[in-house]
Amino acid sequence: MSIYLQLHPVSPQVRFLRQAAQVLRNGGVIVYPTDSCYALGCHIGDKAALERIGALRQVDRHHHFTLVCRDLSVVGKYALLENWQYRLLRATTPGPYTFILRASRETPRRLKHERRGTIGLRVPDHPVTDLLLAELAEPIMSTTLLLPGEELPRTDAREIHEVLGDRVDLVLDGGNCGLVPTSVIDLSGGSVVVVREGRGDLAPFVGSSSV
Repeated sequence: MSIYLQLHPVSPQVRFLRQAAQVLRNGGVIVYPTDSCYALGCHIGDKAALERIGALRQVDRHHHFTLVCRDLSVVGKYALLENWQYRLLRATTPGPYTFILRASRETPRRLKHERRGTIGLRVPDHPVTDLLLAELAEPIMSTTLLLPGEELPRTDAREIHEVLGDRVDLVLDGGNCGLVPTSVIDLSGGSVVVVREGRGDLAPFVGSSSV
């Protein structure tokens, strides 16, 4: 059975987040809360852990994993940002959005979409995620915790811990994150394309383009 840690939702215990960061560094897979739903996460450089998540979600190599970053300086390392894209990200992060952007040369090939050369990135607005990223000092490779055959993400971390058992290494309980996933915004072309309408106001993206 994996480790289960119950966090204070507003002032998370730093010792627990340090423990979770170490699990990630050691090649583990964790469940952690975000500002939309619970997510599965692993270290950006760990191929085996990423494959474990893919098997758990039953997704293929074309699945868009998301690189969860603490701020825009990290996003700029892994994505090619034009001025209009940067302005949009600055106005809407941190927040419940996943952005599809052209991946930079810094991004490992296995993390890019095989055909499009893009990557999903986001900067969540959640105290647990923020402090976890600060402890890790690196992005987390993530995907929403949506199990095969289920239409909605699970919101009860204790139940998640029981259901997943030893298929993950650690579960961080940050309380109920809700059922609505992020809005997915494709900025990889010359204009904004709303791929999925989820949590978050879409008004900032209306009419935005590179022109």
